[in-house]
Amino acid sequence: MAYQDITGIQIAQAEVTTGYTTIYTVAASQRLYIKCVDVCNTSGAATTFTMHLVANGSSALVANALFYGSSIAANDNLQWTGTQLIDVGATIQVKASAANLTVTISGGIAV
Repeated sequence: MAYQDITGIQIAQAEVTTGYTTIYTVAASQRLYIKCVDVCNTSGAATTFTMHLVANGSSALVANALFYGSSIAANDNLQWTGTQLIDVGATIQVKASAANLTVTISGGIAV
């Protein structure tokens, strides 16, 4: 399937909890482009952040981690830019060592 039209969007914005949470699932007949991930630590203590790009039917594994236990200093942020392509049915799953992070993901949807 050829993808011709790409629409820029804010893919997800969520508070990150201490257990894995799915913050986005790619819909049928779409392909997701991740271009930017911003993580904000709103507390006075360092917190670790983990994010997986999980293929349809799989689970969060070391092999599909984009971030894995990345430490974010107190009252600081982390920004990643690049290109990640995610296919139909795949999910973005996140977790943190404490519930004081906010993640914002931007990119596009190809249809």
